[in-house]
Amino acid sequence: MKQNWYKYLAVLMLSYVMVWGFLGHIPRQPVLHETARNLYFHVPMWFSMFVMLTISVINSIKYLRNPLTSIDDKAESYAYTGILFGIVGCATGSIWARYTWGTWWTNDVKLNGAAIGLLIYFAYAILRGSFEDEQQKARISAIYNIFAIALLIPLLIILPRMTDSLHPGNGGNPGFKPMDTQGAMRIVFYPAVIGWISLGYWITNLRLRIRKIERQANEA
Repeated sequence: MKQNWYKYLAVLMLSYVMVWGFLGHIPRQPVLHETARNLYFHVPMWFSMFVMLTISVINSIKYLRNPLTSIDDKAESYAYTGILFGIVGCATGSIWARYTWGTWWTNDVKLNGAAIGLLIYFAYAILRGSFEDEQQKARISAIYNIFAIALLIPLLIILPRMTDSLHPGNGGNPGFKPMDTQGAMRIVFYPAVIGWISLGYWITNLRLRIRKIERQANEA
C-alpha cells in the first residue's frame, strides 16, 4: 500500500478531473468558451513535463558526481517521460488552437518555443542511441541534459514574457489569472496537476522496472 501510493493518487485525482473537468461549471470567457476545459489537460502536461525533466537533470548531475548505471537509468527514464508529456502538451494545445484561433498551429512565440524545446530533447534521445559504450553514452548524455534544460527555461518561460502572444494569459487574452477564472476551476486544476505528475512518476517507475529486467536478462 505504501509503495503504491502514487498509483492510488493518480487514479483518484485523474478520475476526479475527468468527471468535473467535463461536467463542472466554468466561467464563460470571450474566445475561450467551453475550450477553457482544456486547462485541466493541456497546462498540467507542461507542469508534469517540467517536473520530469527537472528530476532527470538532477539525476544527470548526480551521475557526473557518482557514475552509477542506476542513476543514469533514472535520468534517461524521467527525460523520456518528460518528452512524452511534452508531445501530449503540444497535441492538446494544437487542438485548443484549432477551436479558438481557427488553426492547428500559428507563428506564436510560445508555440514555436515549445516546438524547439521538444526538438532539443528529441536530439537527446538520438544522442543516447548513437553510442555503444554505456559509460560514454551516460556521461555525454548527462552533460547534454544540463544544457538542454538550460535552453528550455528561456524558450518556455522567459522569452514568451518579453513579447505579446495569442496564447491565453498573454496580450490581454483571458487566461488563468484571478480576474479570468473562478474558484470552481482551481479546485479542478490543482488536482489535475497532482494527478498528471503522479501518472508521470508511475510511468517512469514502470520504465525503470523494465530497464532493470532488461539488464538482468543481458547479464544472465
